[in-house]
Amino acid sequence: MTAVQLNAEVLRAMSEIADDEALMTKLLKYIKKLSAKKEDPTLMTKDEFYARIEEAERQYERGEYTEMLPNEDLATHLKRLGYEI
Repeated sequence: MTAVQLNAEVLRAMSEIADDEALMTKLLKYIKKLSAKKEDPTLMTKDEFYARIEEAERQYERGEYTEMLPNEDLATHLKRLGYEI
């Protein structure tokens, strides 16, 4: 099943209990519990953040950086560097 199909199925199932406040409350708590388990890979500690900044500064001082070309948008720039967009 695709994500779109799953989303439709979830919404269909939710519509069956939409007028029952107790069940909707339970559902909301469960959804919040599920989403809390999903870790954000971009989260970092303050120390990790500053360490990345310091490393970026060292790379810049060594000349290890790229510049966007005139009239180049970010997506094109990232593709040119080899990132999949």
